Amino acid sequence: MPSGALILLILRVLRSGPLHGYAIAQRIHALSSEVLRVEEGSLYPALQRILLKGWANSDWGISETNRKVRFYKLTAAGRKQLETELADYERVNEAIQSVLRTA
Repeated sequence: MPSGALILLILRVLRSGPLHGYAIAQRIHALSSEVLRVEEGSLYPALQRILLKGWANSDWGISETNRKVRFYKLTAAGRKQLETELADYERVNEAIQSVLRTA
């Protein structure tokens, strides 16, 4: 996965509503047609960075499997950051596509 893409994907998935960590990973996997896998070793540090930056907050709750889990919810700052991340991604993607078309 390209550098920085995981933060973008997590923010985008959280835009739909609060989710716990495992559900975030599952949703990314499902929405990517099972191409992208998010491992715990990268997911939880990314979620911690998102929390520290104030882009999400979290509350403890019970999962659908009756386990105590931490639910993550996008904040207003997180929605703004998502827009910034999307614009940056589009700019970089267009630049890469330009090189691939013309090289």
